[in-house]
Amino acid sequence: MSSAQLEIQLIAVVVAVACALPGVFLVLRRMAMLSDAISHTVLLGIVLAFFVTQSLESPLLIFGAAAMGLITVALVEMLHKTQLVRQDAAIGLVFPALFSLAVILISRFASGVHLDVDAVLLGELAFAPFERLTVLGLELPRSLAVMVGILLLNILFIGLFYKELKLATFDSNLAAALGFSPALIHYGLMGVVSVTAVGAFDAVGSVLVVALMIAPAAAAYLLTDNLPRMLALAAGIGAASAISGYWLARALDANIAGAMATMTGLLFLLAFVFAPERGIVAIARRRQRQKWAFAQAALAIHLLNHEGTAVAAVECSAAHLQDHLRWEAAFAAQVLERAQKGQIISRENGLLRLTENGRSLAEQALVY
Repeated sequence: MSSAQLEIQLIAVVVAVACALPGVFLVLRRMAMLSDAISHTVLLGIVLAFFVTQSLESPLLIFGAAAMGLITVALVEMLHKTQLVRQDAAIGLVFPALFSLAVILISRFASGVHLDVDAVLLGELAFAPFERLTVLGLELPRSLAVMVGILLLNILFIGLFYKELKLATFDSNLAAALGFSPALIHYGLMGVVSVTAVGAFDAVGSVLVVALMIAPAAAAYLLTDNLPRMLALAAGIGAASAISGYWLARALDANIAGAMATMTGLLFLLAFVFAPERGIVAIARRRQRQKWAFAQAALAIHLLNHEGTAVAAVECSAAHLQDHLRWEAAFAAQVLERAQKGQIISRENGLLRLTENGRSLAEQALVY
């Protein structure tokens, strides 16, 4: 493996982890679409900062992009607070307006500059090692140096304000009552998202930035309820997507960013289907267990209500269940078989009798 290949994978992993960490809070706050809006509207901030500095290498471009990200959030919330439009509609109004303005400015005043829309949207990770700079005597790819800085910024922000972020994310009213400022935390998080987006899309494009922010965090959300574990899982899934996406692109001779986005979707799909508690398979199996448990509880209650009565000979017969409980014959037979295996009922002289376990089950079901 060449040094360029290693550098591309290292850049991809750093970008993925840097995007996944703030993405966890976006997913928990149900603001996933806001990352899409920010990752596009920061282009206007870059364009305006470029007009001021006349340089694509100026760090002011990052500040301009971050400022535009915050302006995007402020405009969306201002529209939403009027209660005339929902938040998704506000995002749909603000983001195309600012992004289209950036496209017009580029095509009208910066068509000869390497600031084309395709590069911003799709990125090209394969070219990242060619742009280099020297940091502390080490010659590194520019994207790697920038994204390592942004990753450290994200870790520092989450580490310093972890308690405030957690409280404002899960209960903003309690956070305000305790003296924290949910609005300040919110705009701080959005600032981090904006800086991450502008740093990342130089290498991978804004489309992949959205995928790396949301898909790993959404997959981690399906796998755990613990916030620190969710942050670690999101970072791990993002890194796995980056490396597997690189080798997929190499195998298919395709765009690396596109292959990484595909792998984030594939890993999310695996979590969506096979997550232990929240996956589709787990939910289907839980519903199946609940169906049989409910049927056995209904059977136990039915027998408890009629045992020792004058009509017990009729009501406690297996053949009567189809009429009284409206069960199909095959379903009733399966319920009886499971109830016998579970020692809920027994059969005596053709009649169904509750065991001690069955009587306890019926009494508990009646209480609840």
